[in-house]
Parts: sequence; structure tokens; C-alpha cells
Amino acid sequence: MFTTLAKVANAAFAVALGAALLGTGAGASQAQPGPPVLGGGSGIVIDNMFECTLTTVGHDGAGRLVGLTAGHCGDAGASVAAEADRGFGEIGRFAYSNNQLDYAVIEFTPGRIIPVNRIGNVTITGVGGPAQFPTIVCKEGRTTGNTCGITWGDVFQTNTETWTQMCVVEGDSGAPVVVGSTLVGMVNAYLAVACFGPEVGTNMSSIMNDINARGGVGSGFHPI
Repeated sequence: MFTTLAKVANAAFAVALGAALLGTGAGASQAQPGPPVLGGGSGIVIDNMFECTLTTVGHDGAGRLVGLTAGHCGDAGASVAAEADRGFGEIGRFAYSNNQLDYAVIEFTPGRIIPVNRIGNVTITGVGGPAQFPTIVCKEGRTTGNTCGITWGDVFQTNTETWTQMCVVEGDSGAPVVVGSTLVGMVNAYLAVACFGPEVGTNMSSIMNDINARGGVGSGFHPI
């Protein structure tokens, strides 16, 4: 995905691709009693350096508690903490990271988070196919919160990406993209200018197909 995006970016003088949506240096968070509450839209900290957004939390076919986020947020083995309570320590690790589709699977340590299906203004009750023009989609990001916009569709006929006109900036990588309460994609990058340029993200159907074909952690995923 990022090879295609890079070519488009060079032609259009675009900036802030891929890793540019990583947040850095977030301020200190206030600890809460007990394990942190996490769901699609929650902020996460990777290797105590980078901030991204959790796409969703659920169980895989083997009953493991897992989550998804953008692949450029970390490599396999990267440590994950909750941005809302960094002091609680590690809550899980990246089990797998796919650079081509730009998604990653996180395996949470049992008992280290309280999983929920609603964060902010986004509730996730299921996973569906990609949105089509002119559907309005919304996302919940750790940086810009809840924003919505029109869907442009699979502009370059990749069969894996959808372009939208939503506001996203650094730290929103991995944010869930929903139609109603159906998770249809994740935020991966923006072009040109943050919050003004179009957002591009990987379709959940492509991610689910790849996870299930690969097997292992995350296979058979269903949201909380």
C-alpha cells in the first residue's frame, strides 16, 4: 500500500505518509484504578515512544484477547501500553505486523486491560465491507477524536484501500473507521495537508482475509 501511496504523494507534492501519522511526545496521563479501559479509538503507546490509536479489541478463534492498529506503529515484539495510564505498564505486545496492508495484531496480556466496544462517539458491534461513495464514515482517533466525512472509494482500484475526507493528524494511525457501528476500515495516512487532504486506510475485509489466511494470533477475530 505504501509504495502506491509514495508514488501518488510524489506526484501531488503530498506529505505526511504512513509513519507521519505516528504521534510523539504525548503529555503525562493520569492513572486510573485497576486495568485501563481500551477499545477502538483508545490511544496506545508503542515501545514507550510512539502514540497510535487502537482500531478494535476482541477475541480470536482461540479465545485470545487481541487488538488491531496500523502496521507502521510497530514491529512484531513491540511493547504496548495504554496512553490513558502509562504507569500501569505493559499491557501486551505486537504479535504480527504487515507492512504491505499496514495493519498489526496486538496480543493483550490476560487481565491487563478492560476491553470495551465503545470509545468516545464510536461503538463497534461488527466488521463489514468497505464503504462506497458517497457514504459518510466516521472515525475516533486519539488525537482528533471523532470526525466524519464523505467516502471517495477505492480511488486507485487497489481492492484494499478506501479514501475518505475525514480529519486525521499525527497519532490517529489505526483509528477505527465506521459506518454506524460497523467497522469498515482503519486510518493509515493522509495526503497533502492534515485535516484537509484526503485520508486513506486499509479495508477491514482485506485485513480479516489476510489474518485468517495467515492463521495464528488474531485468526478468527471478532470484536467485543
